[in-house]
Amino acid sequence: MKRTAFTRFHEELGAKMVPFAGYTMPIEYQGINAEHVRVREQAGVFDVSHMGEIWVKGPNALKFVQYVTTNDASVLQDGKVQYTCFPNGRGGIVDDLLVYRIDELTYLLVVNAANIEKDWNHLCQYAPDFGITPGKELYNASDEICQLAIQGPDAMKIVQKICDEVITDMEYYTFRKCTVAGIRKAILSTTGYTGAGGCEIYVANQDGEKLWNALFEAGKEYGLIPVGLGARDTLRLEMGFCLYGNDIDDTTSPLEAGLGWITKFSESKGDFIDKTFLLEQKSRGVPRKLVGFKMIERGVPRHGYAVCTSEGTRIGHITSGTMSPMMKIGIGMAYVEPAYSGLDTELFINVRDRLLKAVVVRPPFYKKQ
Repeated sequence: MKRTAFTRFHEELGAKMVPFAGYTMPIEYQGINAEHVRVREQAGVFDVSHMGEIWVKGPNALKFVQYVTTNDASVLQDGKVQYTCFPNGRGGIVDDLLVYRIDELTYLLVVNAANIEKDWNHLCQYAPDFGITPGKELYNASDEICQLAIQGPDAMKIVQKICDEVITDMEYYTFRKCTVAGIRKAILSTTGYTGAGGCEIYVANQDGEKLWNALFEAGKEYGLIPVGLGARDTLRLEMGFCLYGNDIDDTTSPLEAGLGWITKFSESKGDFIDKTFLLEQKSRGVPRKLVGFKMIERGVPRHGYAVCTSEGTRIGHITSGTMSPMMKIGIGMAYVEPAYSGLDTELFINVRDRLLKAVVVRPPFYKKQ
């Protein structure tokens, strides 16, 4: 199993470590619910160094990014970030990712940990068509970079203490190259996967220990704690954010997953993988839709549970589900037949052979009062 630049700290702090995407990663420290609440109310730090970073450079970088993703990267300016996905050529999704525009010739693709090799192979398949050479203009830097996500309402105040320039005014989905904890040319971005606010900091592996120590020293007065991947999952689910491998995968189209907003058919977008298929699907309608739901009757919805009508006819399945730590009710996402996807539609979740009532709602599930 691979270790990140921060694994030693997780082990010293007594985190429960588990194998994940080829790495040994912390799932929790003091408990998923406690860590979840701390992020919502104060701040927490996630080690997300297992994520992948792939550079695309050169005069054809934008054309290449446009072809292999669904969103329109031509609208990006330097310092902006975009959420998008890789269509797989068969109507499904290779991965969802973030595109960072460094400049007009340079883009950084941040991909999911479990998909790094698959994504790399996928990109290498199309790169030569754009005069892009794997290992040169297309470069996988995943093993060279570590990343911490600092999330929560106090996150930016903490990070400001170790930055040489003002960063508390940064807009959502932007980034800067700046000095953080004395580390020059760190990348600081404001995307997040928790809905609690905050930022991510990318540095070289050799600078990881310096960043960790500076962050926790700065965060003492705010009660900053390390947080595991367990709470990261419950936090993202409360926001209704998709998780690759659960809510989206190689068999789900972005339109089925409610990601039409990152699937652009504009003139500026031009051609891209699966454009024809997705246009046809948009025209004829999708065979299923990903919806959010909350439980009306008490029960915990889990991945794989059947979604039924009141008579017990199966109409779909749950992709993600949990008991919301903030709301204290069951919430989840599920693919259902389109006729059952409207807001306020009653659904029945098969929980241990009991049909428990739920209702379709529009995420985010949790909204801070």
